[in-house]
Amino acid sequence: MPQMGVSVAEGTVAEWRKQPGDRVEADEPICVISTDKIDTDVPAPASGVLVEILVPEGETVDVGTVLARIEVEGSEALGVGRWALEDGTDAKPNGGKRYSPVVARMAAQHDLDLEAIKGTGRQGRVTKKDVLAFLEHADEAPMHIESPYRPEPEPQSPTPKAQSPKPGALSRMRRSIGEHMKRSLETAATCTTWIEADMSRIEAGREQLGLTALPLVARCAIAALREHPQLNAWLEGEAYTVHDAVHLGIAVSLGDEGLIVPVIHDAQELSAEGLGRRIKDAAKRARSGELRPDEVRGGTFTITNPGQYGSIMATPVINQPQVAILDLEAVVKRPVVIDDAIAIRPMTIFGLSWDHRALDGVLAAQFLASLRRHVEAWDGG
Repeated sequence: MPQMGVSVAEGTVAEWRKQPGDRVEADEPICVISTDKIDTDVPAPASGVLVEILVPEGETVDVGTVLARIEVEGSEALGVGRWALEDGTDAKPNGGKRYSPVVARMAAQHDLDLEAIKGTGRQGRVTKKDVLAFLEHADEAPMHIESPYRPEPEPQSPTPKAQSPKPGALSRMRRSIGEHMKRSLETAATCTTWIEADMSRIEAGREQLGLTALPLVARCAIAALREHPQLNAWLEGEAYTVHDAVHLGIAVSLGDEGLIVPVIHDAQELSAEGLGRRIKDAAKRARSGELRPDEVRGGTFTITNPGQYGSIMATPVINQPQVAILDLEAVVKRPVVIDDAIAIRPMTIFGLSWDHRALDGVLAAQFLASLRRHVEAWDGG
């Protein structure tokens, strides 16, 4: 079974695709496990007959729990998987009706009244597709992609004011994020270095391509990582591994629930346009709970961009076991001195948090200088 993260503890059985008495084949999806981040198919470990389901739909169980038993000819019954799960979620009845963990999580994330959504599932049950269709005309949580200093289109109709969050316990995802960040700060010798960059060419390029600034900056960051591969690395204990391929993590906001970091694998092979499409797709599926386990693991370098909210400088926390994370802040037009003259330029600040156990300040500064050079010389490559 796939390991979905170091914070794995429990998960919820969202759906059984087979019932007792059904024939199953090895590696055939037998049930769906839901977490606060991902829904994952669990394959049958062997061919045979499903003789018993031990964990019903909607029940949350710990790692190592046997979910069901398969009878294989000529042998004793097998437990279907000791499944390592990450951040399970409870799916409890709502107004007397039961909803799948995926639907319940999406409703909580978007503050939806499921009673108001027409279900197309069995016996009128609201499905994930129903919720996605309902959200098509609703505002989505923002992705960390854009400066706040560009005018936003006026809404066609007034939207209700957001309600203040009710006091209570943190969500399971928020607790997991907190534990992961605290562990990172306790593990890494975190330092942060900043550099300023003129975004004029990036701004012109993104408008020409019809993209946001993020994929263009990501393309420049990849170029800088190719020149300084020591930052495209993991540090696990005393094992320092430099990666050739750039598996780029992109922080995506999930609103009040926190954030998730989908990974664009082999990002070095993609153009800015390709990165833009992959980032947009990953963000959309992240918010609808459709990411697969391999899409949130294996990252070698991460970019986060809270500049959308107006911030100009930050100290991001390293995404373990990576050794560095890049922070893209707001793009702001302001006066700068160019060749002894004052000019107005769209400027930003890049912040790089890096692990002093693996890197030194000189290398961090060299990487940022390389990044700035690529940004300021952007020519569409």
